[in-house]
Amino acid sequence: MMKTTARLHPPTRRRATALSSLALACALGLGMAASPSMAASQPQPAASEAKPILTIYHLEGRRSERVVWLCEELGLPYTLEYKRGDLRGSMAQIRALNPLMPVAPTVLYGDQVIVESGAILEMLLARHGDGRLRPAVDSPDFPYYLQWMHYSEGSFAARVIGDYRVEMIRRSTSPSPLVDAEDTIRFAEDYLSRHPYFGGAEFSAADIMMLFPLNVATSTRIADISQFPHLAAWREKIEQRPAYQRMLAVARPDGVIGSLPPLPGR
Repeated sequence: MMKTTARLHPPTRRRATALSSLALACALGLGMAASPSMAASQPQPAASEAKPILTIYHLEGRRSERVVWLCEELGLPYTLEYKRGDLRGSMAQIRALNPLMPVAPTVLYGDQVIVESGAILEMLLARHGDGRLRPAVDSPDFPYYLQWMHYSEGSFAARVIGDYRVEMIRRSTSPSPLVDAEDTIRFAEDYLSRHPYFGGAEFSAADIMMLFPLNVATSTRIADISQFPHLAAWREKIEQRPAYQRMLAVARPDGVIGSLPPLPGR
């Protein structure tokens, strides 16, 4: 397995078919039993002369891309570890490093193994951000920034995934009264009707955190993005950022593999 911070052409891949159960587990951040490697290629992170102190263990189209995106925004060197087109192979790498909590992202920062994408982003910003991608502590935007950094997983992603599981079990075309993920989306839509970004006036790590659960909500048909014009415009705007495009090139070269199937009848 090559480890370098220079961009290289990845070796030819052999795709593995991802089962829906694996996709759900990966979306939930759960580990899966490792299987023999079916692919051995990996894209490489942004070019830099500095030796990276950060290795990102990644699953394509999952929360670990948040860390890659942040590093691209900051110009922070990193090594990216995953097996292209092979979710099980990538998870096996994570399990070998962190058997008690095999989740993506798992990062090796120096000699420390760290999980939880929000915590990883906060740690990297505190040590390498130099005030970038988060409002000043005394700014009126700072409380909003913190709110959305935590809301992204604590309320938004948790309800989207919970509602998806309920609907897949019920297999009904009529929404369950237990389903309330759209309420969390309306709350975000209302905020963006008055602010350009989730960090307030400027793009921040809160926007990086919020994109993942919105994409899950729309790709699974938990929510119809056309009903939320401010969120739709925000997503289009931040996905045009050069750092986001660089992240896609190295961390999601083939799109979201093994994605969750959309809810039936929607």
